Amino acid sequence: MRLPIIILFLMLSGFAGAFAQSNAIPENEKAAYIKVVTERADKIVAPLSINDPSKSEQVRNIIRDQYSNLNDIYTVRDANVKTIKEKFKGDKAASEVALKKEAAKTDKKLTKLHKKYLSKLSAQLTAEQIDQVKNGMTYGVLPLTYRVYQEQILTLTDEQKKQILTWLTEARERAIDAESSEKKHAWFGKYKGKINNYLSAAGYDLKKETKEWENRRKAKAQVN
Repeated sequence: MRLPIIILFLMLSGFAGAFAQSNAIPENEKAAYIKVVTERADKIVAPLSINDPSKSEQVRNIIRDQYSNLNDIYTVRDANVKTIKEKFKGDKAASEVALKKEAAKTDKKLTKLHKKYLSKLSAQLTAEQIDQVKNGMTYGVLPLTYRVYQEQILTLTDEQKKQILTWLTEARERAIDAESSEKKHAWFGKYKGKINNYLSAAGYDLKKETKEWENRRKAKAQVN
């Protein structure tokens, strides 16, 4: 089974992403699964400063269940993809058509789950706290990347900063539904490419900006 390997990965990376379906695994492995997901959710909830223990637990459970629900969707998808590849082995065209349909079906499920999840969080948390949850589920890539762009290019206009933040926010919305750490980062990578093209079109020499930023950091480190 793939579950023990994935549990090990999750313990190392802190991301509860892809598990076998709960009703298909032994009780001891199910317990390990719940433990990993719960611990991850606890870490996300901790910085929210929720004073009511009952509410804190409720929010933790919402996040924990979201990881589980995402896993269910991806587990079904993986099984269907395997079946499709076996069924249309030797017929590449038919296989590609079936795989595209499966991908569309999966995206539809993810979109529906995404809306339900945010609705549940909105009933318990402020907009700022929800942002914290989203950042927690995506390793804080959005605030880190946004800060780096501003440190790297000191002459960004307010309009450019707004556009960068908009695209990073879109990336985060996609990333929170991704099935693994690698695929979460891939979403940000895709949008960073879009941002870099946007800045290059605006006349910025990104290699030069990066070099100058590195020089500023080195100079600051020497002073400290």
